[in-house]
Amino acid sequence: MDFLIQNAYAQGAPQGGGFSPILIMVAFIALMYFMMIRPQQKRQKEHAALVSALKVGDEILTTGGILGIVSGISDHYAIVKIADNTEIKIQKSSVASVVPKDTFENA
Repeated sequence: MDFLIQNAYAQGAPQGGGFSPILIMVAFIALMYFMMIRPQQKRQKEHAALVSALKVGDEILTTGGILGIVSGISDHYAIVKIADNTEIKIQKSSVASVVPKDTFENA
């Protein structure tokens, strides 16, 4: 009968500290923030600054690979000249980068 009492006592005994798993979770969340979330937010801010700084005459490259010159800008859209008489209307958020001058003429 003593073996039942010992088992019951062993099951009720605390197992290790309760603070360590919480510390591991906090460290994991902090690592995720600095490795994934923060760099993404930085890229989003840089892209928003790029889009807001667009002006007529800028040579741009879109995310779809279209190279052209901005010929008009509105709040959410830009008109891009891609050939002599060809203009397209794109969303400003689809601008991937502003390329150096004279890239469009050399392409």
